[in-house]
Amino acid sequence: MVLVLTAAVLHATWNLLAKKTKGKTPFIWLQYIASNFLYLPFLFVQSIRDHISYSLPLLWFSLTSSILHLGYFIVLQKGYRSADLSVVYPLARGSGPLLSFIAAILFLHEQLKLSSVIGLLLIIAGVLVITRLSFKMENNSKIMTGITYGVLTGLFIALYTFNDTVAVKTYAISPLILTLATNLFSVVLLSPFVLRQKDELKRELKTHKWIIVVIALLSPAAYILVLEALKYAPLTVVAPARETSILLGVFMGSRVLNEEDGKRRLIASVLILGGIVALSLS
Repeated sequence: MVLVLTAAVLHATWNLLAKKTKGKTPFIWLQYIASNFLYLPFLFVQSIRDHISYSLPLLWFSLTSSILHLGYFIVLQKGYRSADLSVVYPLARGSGPLLSFIAAILFLHEQLKLSSVIGLLLIIAGVLVITRLSFKMENNSKIMTGITYGVLTGLFIALYTFNDTVAVKTYAISPLILTLATNLFSVVLLSPFVLRQKDELKRELKTHKWIIVVIALLSPAAYILVLEALKYAPLTVVAPARETSILLGVFMGSRVLNEEDGKRRLIASVLILGGIVALSLS
């Protein structure tokens, strides 16, 4: 539990920094490169200590994870450039478990239990409270943008969480190696696009180099802690505990970025978190 709660704090913190930068693709690319350099000493130590072998499953899961994480980061950063942190972040973190639950009902034919219904209703209630949609479309534009990018981000979260959970639990792939291999594939996949944006690349390095370094340190650390926790606890326990970051993210958006409706969005986040917990009990 300590691992997961620490990960929640780190996750909310790096998302706050990402929101402040409003970075584009070169920002994400530089972040991946910085992460691999920062974590290379840890990889070296683990390789010597555990005699790690590099297998075909590692290549496959890191490639698929890379594609899903790229989608996640690109959509998330686009959302942060277009809407408030306290809207995008809780919707992203809340819709991931919700979409996983719906998929389990539709495709795996899992039974709909009372706790599942309660969880579903709580998350829907939280979304309605956080958005406070009006009947005037001009008032809805920014909120709807936040909803769209939040839910899309949640979809990628659900997909890469499932992919990486299988890699760690079924194939015993090291979370650190999976994360760094994923980063390496992401650098390769993004390079043809980023290297054509030299001016944007220089601007990001000049303006946000220290934020890039901090995010490069915090983002993998948060995720590696979650993957490590999955070795010792089921996903139904780890997932809801991880999403306590929702409350931190909304609090930071309200206090640090001075976003409006902080109290209402915090109440909505409590409802969403309660819904995630109820789904985990199903």
